[in-house]
Amino acid sequence: MKGIILAGGKGTRLQPLTNVMNKNLLPVGSKPMIEYPIEKLVEAGISKICIVTGFEHMGRIVELCQSGRKYGADITYRVQEEAGGIAQAIGLCKDFAAGEEICVLLGDNLFDAPLASATNTSHRTQKAVVLAKRVADPERFGVVKYNNEGEPIEIVEKPNVPPSDYAVIGVYMYPNDVFDIIPTLKPSARGELEVTDINQAYLDSGKLSVDEIEGFWVDAGTHESLKEANLWAYGEESGE
Repeated sequence: MKGIILAGGKGTRLQPLTNVMNKNLLPVGSKPMIEYPIEKLVEAGISKICIVTGFEHMGRIVELCQSGRKYGADITYRVQEEAGGIAQAIGLCKDFAAGEEICVLLGDNLFDAPLASATNTSHRTQKAVVLAKRVADPERFGVVKYNNEGEPIEIVEKPNVPPSDYAVIGVYMYPNDVFDIIPTLKPSARGELEVTDINQAYLDSGKLSVDEIEGFWVDAGTHESLKEANLWAYGEESGE
C-alpha cells in the first residue's frame, strides 16, 4: 500500500493565516501540521508517500519535507493546478500508485487512532475502507446512513438533517481500481470531483467498509478547530 496526503486548498476559513502560507504548514504543537499525517502513514508501515498540493505552495512544502528520509519515508510530489476536488487530486497519483492499493489522508485531519487496523481490513477484504467518527455536528461533513441492520447504505454530503451522527473523516483506503472510477465521475454543483462520489460508487457495488474510530479527531480547517488541534498536540507532547 502507498500513501497519499492531500495538502492543497486555499484555506479560506483560516484567513488571514493562510494569505501567505499553506494551511498544512501552520504549526500544530511544536511541528507543522503536515508532519502528523506523514507520521501516521509511517507508523502504519506505509513509507512511499505522495503529497499533492497547489503550485503556489509546493516550494515551501518540498523545502520542509524534502525526500522524506528524516521521517523514514520516501516522498514524491504532484501539483494540482486548479481546485478540482479531492477525487481529482487522487487521480493525479495514478502513476505513483503503480497498481498498488492506496491510503489517502487529508492533510488537515488530525487524529490519534492507529491506522494499522484499517489498512489491514483493506488488504484482507480487497474492499475500500473509510473511517467514520461520531461527532456533535455531522451536518458539516459527509454522513453515513445505516439501514436497520446497522449496515452503511449511503453517504450523504453535508445534510441539513443528518441520518446519523457518524461523519466520514479524511481517511480513505482504496484498491487500485479507484483510478478506473475517477474518470467516470461528473463534477458536482461546485465544479469539483467529489470523494463522496467515489465512496458511494464502492458502496453501491458492495465494496465499501466503514470503520468507526474512537479517540481524538479534528478537521483543523478553522480558527476554532486549529486551536483545538494545538491543545491536543501540546497535551500529547506533555503526556497529559
